[in-house]
Amino acid sequence: MAGDVLGGAAYWLAEHPAIVGFRWSPTHLWFSTWAFLLGFLASYVALCLALDAFLGAVLRRRRPLPLGPVPPAHALLMAAVSAAIFAGTLLSAAAEIRDTRWSWRGRSRTTPFRWLLCFPPGTRSSGRVFFWSYAYYLSRYLHAARGVVAVLQRRRGATARVFAHAASIAMAFLWLEFSQSFQVLAILASTLAHAVAFGFRFWVGAGLPAARAARGAPVALACQLALLGCNLACHVGVVWMHFGGVAGGCSGIGAWVFNTLLNGALLWVFLHCYGKRGVCDDDGKKDL
Repeated sequence: MAGDVLGGAAYWLAEHPAIVGFRWSPTHLWFSTWAFLLGFLASYVALCLALDAFLGAVLRRRRPLPLGPVPPAHALLMAAVSAAIFAGTLLSAAAEIRDTRWSWRGRSRTTPFRWLLCFPPGTRSSGRVFFWSYAYYLSRYLHAARGVVAVLQRRRGATARVFAHAASIAMAFLWLEFSQSFQVLAILASTLAHAVAFGFRFWVGAGLPAARAARGAPVALACQLALLGCNLACHVGVVWMHFGGVAGGCSGIGAWVFNTLLNGALLWVFLHCYGKRGVCDDDGKKDL
């Protein structure tokens, strides 16, 4: 019984024809063009900034607007989506390694671990792992709703959050557009951290048993630190492989440079948020 369940999950998450035959295409997929990306990002940032300015002018005191069950419901949805993408990416990466292991003997010094960090030059955005990369890209739009919630709740640092969400969408697009290396490990780390953090936020926000005792636990902070550490290690690995570890370099290195700049901006947002106690608290405590 358990074997049938696992086999069914593996089929739907890694062996379904739509997953195996996936190909990134600006003409056949939703939200896949530069025009849409730039238009959405401009509209999203402008809307959030205008909404924040309007609420600041109307509400003299920094009182959050009542959103009822919306934040916990969004956290539950994000936790479920992140868990599904994590499982799909993990199974798909294992399937890709299994199916192409025979060909690695002809590639100089290539191993599964190096493939996870450094796609060979000429890699196209097609197949299992890129299907889940596309799913991750779409989930960034859902995640961006968190920026609107932060504005409506009148949280300090809401503007920095909005720009962080916009940068996250742009990075996920670049991963697909340029077949950027190391994205498999980045997606695994990001979705695992989000599944834990958003699951905790739902637990606290819904007032489930023992939530009051765990209300002050710095879960979001711990997940952010772990994610930043993983990204840093991956970036160091890509640099080493591109400039000497792998013959021919890594795929999407130009996008990787821009990705690094965006990660630097996200690091600034993180330091801005957590440099002062309670400024960007997401663990259920009130802002100070």
